[in-house]
Amino acid sequence: MDRPPSKQEFHVKAAASVHPKCWSERFWRLATLLSLMLIAVPAVGKPTADGLRQRHLTRRPAPKYIFLFIGDGMGPAQVELAGRIMPEGSRLAMTRFPVTGMAITNSANRLITDSGAAGSALATGHKTNNGTISMASNGLDTLKTIAEMARDRGMRTGIVSSVGIDNATPACFYAHNRDRENYYDIAIQMATSRFDYFGGGYAEGDFPEKRSTAATFRGAVPEVMAQSSYRIARNLKELASIPAGRRCWAYAPFDRKAALPFDMDRKPGEPDLAAFTREGIRLLDNPAGFFMMVEGGKIDWACHANDAAAAARDVQAFDISVREALAFLRRHPAETLIVVTADHECGGLSLGNLKNGYTIRPELLKRQSISSQRLAEKVSAWKQAGNVTHAMALDSVRVWYGLSADAMDTAMRLSPADIEALGAHYAESKAEGFSDAVTRLLNQRAGIGWASNAHTMTPVEVFAIGAGSRMFSGMYDNTLIARNIMRLARLGNGAPRSGKASQNAEAITSNNTRTWKHNSLTGRQRRP
Repeated sequence: MDRPPSKQEFHVKAAASVHPKCWSERFWRLATLLSLMLIAVPAVGKPTADGLRQRHLTRRPAPKYIFLFIGDGMGPAQVELAGRIMPEGSRLAMTRFPVTGMAITNSANRLITDSGAAGSALATGHKTNNGTISMASNGLDTLKTIAEMARDRGMRTGIVSSVGIDNATPACFYAHNRDRENYYDIAIQMATSRFDYFGGGYAEGDFPEKRSTAATFRGAVPEVMAQSSYRIARNLKELASIPAGRRCWAYAPFDRKAALPFDMDRKPGEPDLAAFTREGIRLLDNPAGFFMMVEGGKIDWACHANDAAAAARDVQAFDISVREALAFLRRHPAETLIVVTADHECGGLSLGNLKNGYTIRPELLKRQSISSQRLAEKVSAWKQAGNVTHAMALDSVRVWYGLSADAMDTAMRLSPADIEALGAHYAESKAEGFSDAVTRLLNQRAGIGWASNAHTMTPVEVFAIGAGSRMFSGMYDNTLIARNIMRLARLGNGAPRSGKASQNAEAITSNNTRTWKHNSLTGRQRRP
């Protein structure tokens, strides 16, 4: 008696008995079905990376209190230098954060960004062209900012900066304009922003020369703000009197560019960035949460001037502001997120230079007690008065920079050639020539180098702590900083509004290097 066929034999015989044409049709039908099943597997079976991330985000509570600190021009070397000249045993608070990352800073049309494009990327999660304030690179679409999303969710919002409040970086969070140079038109957007707190510098747009270029002049900026129910605080005493929840704009004594002084030039009793941050926390704190952006804008200005001591001191002042947010985080550890980063690097700062080789003495920068800008202002006044000789100017250099012909430390000693060169600079009509030369000498002796007076494409650091901070590790495009905050706080996706369709951040970021190079050669120069 024959044995029954095995299962394998049965399937082989069944397959062999099928007509070749029918077998071919069935085979391709089956292959197609299997292909479709395999395509569907990630969605049905194992989740994708984005799916896992989204599921993780929806399971954990969103941060209610969000701080975004931006050190303008603060590259990795600036951070390291500031830490190196701190008192022994001290460290910058931000460098102690548990999560660190690196962000790439190119704009949509340049490998080297300006603060307008970089600020827009950090505020909206979208790339745009240099010189633009939170508008798409097509110049038509408005890009909604993190701060505007937070406001629309019922959170209080605050913008703080050590430079003019209508300067590029702070402006990117509350204003929208095709050209960052339209200071007045940007400044008056504070009045219609419905933000709760503006603090730090004054508005450069309120200066006469900026008012004259306004598209439509609506009155002095403080008056326009007051008409929109904003309280104006001109000093810390007035600011302290404003109750929590009341909208206000607070500023302090400012310079010819509407900025606070460099921290090393600040007089006793004058408010610093930390004071405006601390008062901002008091005014914004509420059960619904808040978003606050704090910018250390004078770091960038010091780097444009290649003033290493002033840059390092302003990084330290910026870090003291970060400590104010840390104190708040300790009271609300599960609900607070703090992210610290930079919009770009400035100056190409190097810790080490060609002349000194392997020798570097950053501690020599502590001998400098005023900024290069302040020295230039003094030299200008001396020249106008006509009663300060070169020898008298050199004596002031000894007091404010520690450089002299008879310095005990040979690294700080001026040679006859140095004195002669400084004399030639002092005879120049421009006061900056002398102050720059003095600052350059001290930088060289300390082992500090600079590549330029402009921005660079050096990636910048990201430090994070608190709720959702793990999202900020790794190396990524700077637009992801804003997008991660949006995801964590469930604020939205920042899609462009109105106008023609614009390229989104992913499309712009995916442009190849040849396109970037072409645009970087043809793009228009902008103010840094």
